[in-house]
Amino acid sequence: MCAIAGILDLRYTDATVETMLDTMRRRGPDEKGVHHEPQCCLLHSRLSIIDPDSGKQPMSLDWRNERYTIVYNGELYNTEEIRSALRTLGHIFIGHSDTEVLLHAYAQWGEYCLEKLNGIYAFSVWEARKRRLFLARDRIGVKPLFYTAFNHGFLFASEMKTILSYPDVKAVMDSNGIAELVLLGPGRTPGFGVFKNITELEPGCCGYYQKGLFAWHRYWNLKDRIHTDDFEETAAYVRYLVEDSIERQMISDVPIGAFLSGGLDSSIICAVCANRLREKGEQLKTFSVDYENNEKFFQPGKFQPNADNTYIQIMQEHIASEHSTTILSPYDLINSLESATNARDLPGMADVDFSLLEFCKEIRKSVKVALSGECADEIFGGYPWFRDPEIAMRDGFPWSQNIDERSGFLHPDVRKYVKPRDYVMDRYYQTIDECDILPENSPIDKRMKQMTYLNQRWFMQTLLDRKDRMSMYHGLEVRVPFCDHRIAEYLYAVPWSFKDHGNREKGLLRYAVESLLPREIIYRKKSPYPKTYDPLYMQLVSEQLSSVIADNTSPILQIISKEKLQNLLIAEYTWPWYGQLMKVPQTIAYMLQINHWLKTYQVTVEI
Repeated sequence: MCAIAGILDLRYTDATVETMLDTMRRRGPDEKGVHHEPQCCLLHSRLSIIDPDSGKQPMSLDWRNERYTIVYNGELYNTEEIRSALRTLGHIFIGHSDTEVLLHAYAQWGEYCLEKLNGIYAFSVWEARKRRLFLARDRIGVKPLFYTAFNHGFLFASEMKTILSYPDVKAVMDSNGIAELVLLGPGRTPGFGVFKNITELEPGCCGYYQKGLFAWHRYWNLKDRIHTDDFEETAAYVRYLVEDSIERQMISDVPIGAFLSGGLDSSIICAVCANRLREKGEQLKTFSVDYENNEKFFQPGKFQPNADNTYIQIMQEHIASEHSTTILSPYDLINSLESATNARDLPGMADVDFSLLEFCKEIRKSVKVALSGECADEIFGGYPWFRDPEIAMRDGFPWSQNIDERSGFLHPDVRKYVKPRDYVMDRYYQTIDECDILPENSPIDKRMKQMTYLNQRWFMQTLLDRKDRMSMYHGLEVRVPFCDHRIAEYLYAVPWSFKDHGNREKGLLRYAVESLLPREIIYRKKSPYPKTYDPLYMQLVSEQLSSVIADNTSPILQIISKEKLQNLLIAEYTWPWYGQLMKVPQTIAYMLQINHWLKTYQVTVEI
């Protein structure tokens, strides 16, 4: 994985380029490269995974009277199939990197090469004769890509911090940005960068920049179709797709590992990886995270019914992996608050981000690439809100059913310019209107497809942002096999009665992999990413928020009600701020993140 950036039709100096590259080095610590020519400067910072010697970027190719130059962040999992097809068309390759294959694919097929790609990617190709830049992002949105256009020029980058490092770009937030933070955060509207005039290229989208204009379009989206496979055929094909995706994503020229929580999704990945490595006489490295004193303070609940340790041990013994556990204290979490916010460029999922950041730092000491189980819940309908009729059938974002409570946090001066319920519900209904659903669907299937689309467009993106930024901050490449677009496409059409097989969350997936895992894992109730229950964490974040409230210069006081912040310290809210586990301590931490972000990024608030 890497970081990419570009400066088009804008002035820059060597110092500007170095400053931008410096913001990219955590994503790509191994080497950096720059391509200069009139009107165009492309930047690349590399994390070497495939073909370290011949995969250097920016990479150029002369083909049929055009010169193409690429900068690319990602991995292709069908590189060899594409390479073989290109060879029959006369292409000659110097190395074995996927970068070279992607460059040749674009030269041969233009933007239609996207139809042939299986992978995670954000890339740009400069066409020198046409003086035109092409940008694209993978179908699911695993790899990030942001841009801004001003003064008849254009900037793009993997992360917003790189764009903000350009001298003429200022960190500004208007009332819409405030609404994103307070009413939707840590999620955000697809394509919205929160900073004014910074946009994210949405998943499954591509476009061209030329002569001061950037025009983009969507090349992929979920499409409904009639599902003709019976249940057994469906289960068999799901097993094939999942195993094939995992095996493809094991490709690497450096050692790989896997996250292991003892839950269904990570256990599937670990079992497949361990089996394939064992065939080569190798042992899989697995990694888990836990917290000091959680055996003392853990509180079973609706969303987290049991702790992970027992199930991790069952799986570790089942696959005979080389296992490591990272133990974090409340001090580790609070000390990572600022770094996690900087890594994401935005306030995030509080201690869920903080712990993942520290966890990835430890994993990076052992491997450069790891596989993780994100996104199965969105695709297979695993979250509690899929199966709770009261929530599932209610309009609104099911992971954030608290508009009125959130809106109460807005500073009175801000509330004059924001209509909270309209802001949130307009985005909800717009997403519902985008859903492709055939009229033949039953009411329950129609609603479950709406829920699937909502989760993939919104909630999944928050988790993918989290995993990408926290891992790449430490130069760790994390791959997510359940994000294979073939799995998403196939499962979208599968009827809910199949997915809910046995009246269990992800019942279809459990059935499909039944012979792969121990019975205890197959029938374990879903449990999310673990968090700390130590009351010391609540004490630490409360003390910090008290200091923020007492300081009248704290920037958060411009946008958040001081009274509501004070109430937060003594409140007993029953609703999660976001998702399943962002309760009061995590909400306090989120407010601390907002304050740190406003201060560190020197955000100007324009209402």
